[in-house]
Amino acid sequence: MALFDDEFYSTRVSRRSKRHAMSGGRDASSRSFREPVRRGLSTVRVVVISAVTSAVTISAIMGGLFLYHDHYSGAATASSLLPTQQTSGNPYDNIVQVAQQVRPAVVSIVNYQDGKEPDISKLDESALGSGVIFRKDGGTAYIVTNNHVISGADEVDAVLTDGTMLKAKVVGADFISDIAVLSVDGKDIDQIAAIGNSDQLRPGETVLAIGNPLGFNGTMTSGIVSYDNRLIPVSLNQDGNYDWEQNVIQTDAAINEGNSGGALVNMRGQLIGINTMKISDTGVEGLGFAIPINEVMQNVQQLLEHGKISRPYLGVYSIDLDNESAYRSYDEDDNSDAPQLRLPDDVTQGAVVLEVSGPAKDAGLKVNDVIVQLDGQKIGSTLELRKYLYDKKQIGDSIKITYYREGKKDTAIATLQDAPERK
Repeated sequence: MALFDDEFYSTRVSRRSKRHAMSGGRDASSRSFREPVRRGLSTVRVVVISAVTSAVTISAIMGGLFLYHDHYSGAATASSLLPTQQTSGNPYDNIVQVAQQVRPAVVSIVNYQDGKEPDISKLDESALGSGVIFRKDGGTAYIVTNNHVISGADEVDAVLTDGTMLKAKVVGADFISDIAVLSVDGKDIDQIAAIGNSDQLRPGETVLAIGNPLGFNGTMTSGIVSYDNRLIPVSLNQDGNYDWEQNVIQTDAAINEGNSGGALVNMRGQLIGINTMKISDTGVEGLGFAIPINEVMQNVQQLLEHGKISRPYLGVYSIDLDNESAYRSYDEDDNSDAPQLRLPDDVTQGAVVLEVSGPAKDAGLKVNDVIVQLDGQKIGSTLELRKYLYDKKQIGDSIKITYYREGKKDTAIATLQDAPERK
């Protein structure tokens, strides 16, 4: 399986649909994972030992290279990582300086489930990840990470680069954007990451990826920005149906399992992305992706204020018409009263309703209706349906739905609601 053995994102989608795509915020609680690779040490021991060892090693090396300047200041008590100046000499010296500045603001995230410390023999691959300290307000520090890193957690710990373990509280999380915000006691936090501007990235620009791959805290890899603004189609529920597009920065910096939620930084020591996924397949190398920091911070602000990101909810759970699973077969033993798909020959694209609830049900939609337009705009897939809802509509708006039922074209008006909480 691709992408950190974590099925939140994948560019390879099975056409055998175990679950179908949802439009408008339906829960997708049952995610499957590969059997984890067994390791010799416990999860927490690996994280803590690697953190302490790497901290001592880096301190010794850096101490011989240059004097660390302790003059950083900011609105908060923690030191903000100020942008470094580009050097005119050896470019690798600049990488060393950026690494020293940013690394203390990157933490390891440990996901505890079932109220127990992760058992390495039963560990799912979301139990280890990374995060970035981006703010300190009074006695509280805030960490940004991926939603899939903390998904399903009963408890979460953040491990600093010196091995200090801090209990973390989930402030807010969002499944669609894959962003989560944690809070920790800030008394042991000395530095926070400087936020850059991802809109100013240029292809070919050197970047560092810093995180916690395989429990090796503080791991750093370097590469370039391969593409600064790429749309990747994803299947949020891993159900054989692309239902979202993630805007990402593409990089060839090595990203491995556990890097999720970690920092992608430029050579000025600024955070310009949150590492989120890679394409992992035979013969594929150097295809890693990060969520642009400008997009991340927009979502972070909503999570800080409301604990969630509110989106309009229609209440249809759908699959693409051109998906082979869309055509259900009926026999004499089938007790379903849902109508079969009977469409004009020229209707080849749309979103087939598999379940209906909320506003859509109130508007009269039924199972096997084929949605082809929203507010007069052509809808050819579940992805297009979801994008239209989230990009064009607000909670409380009315929406005109054009659909086919048993070969007949009809319309309905629904009033969009706030999406229900995911369980």
